[in-house]
Amino acid sequence: MRRPHQCPPDQARYEAQVSQYQQDFSKIDPEIPLVCVCGNHDIGNRPTAASIARYNEHFGDDYFSFWVGGVFNVVLNSSLLKDPSGAPERLQQQQSWLEQQLQHPRVKDAKHIFVFLHHPLFLEREDEPDQYFNIPLERRTPLLALLKQANVRAIFAGHYHRNAYGRAGEMEMITTGPVGRPLGKDPSGLRIVRVQETQIQHAYHSLETVPDAVAIP
Repeated sequence: MRRPHQCPPDQARYEAQVSQYQQDFSKIDPEIPLVCVCGNHDIGNRPTAASIARYNEHFGDDYFSFWVGGVFNVVLNSSLLKDPSGAPERLQQQQSWLEQQLQHPRVKDAKHIFVFLHHPLFLEREDEPDQYFNIPLERRTPLLALLKQANVRAIFAGHYHRNAYGRAGEMEMITTGPVGRPLGKDPSGLRIVRVQETQIQHAYHSLETVPDAVAIP
């Protein structure tokens, strides 16, 4: 789950927003795991070791992996991919870690591999020009090659404040609109993903049309 939109850590309101977040999300049933994915409003558009450390203090690791039901999930710090100039060593650490994760023997037996990050690698085409809402080709192209080689099934992102969809070979790039402050025609909402043995199904729902229950075959 992506956390609500908030101000960067160098602004005065940051600590108050962190406190409000912790208060609000403490009401979620503890049986529901909460997974935080950091973005540019968490560590800045040009992250530094200090801004990342502040995020780690409040929310945990900025990149990590976990397993659920035979599915391998990878969470990346995409702000480092967007602009690593403030902490180039952290990007290299993440890259080395990712390569080791994807080469682990157990991962080859995963039913699916999913990647979660804030910035989309691309919106519609894997070779589309660089812009504010995607990752620069300089780092996008080699990362996509690595993910394809590992047979990653889908990449999930936000940041765009609208829905977008694209493919890189068989790999889906799924960008989901926001809970708040839509910038396009898509209303505030969330995406429900149904993960099955051999396929996934996903659909975006406005907050007014979120189903009360989701049937999983």
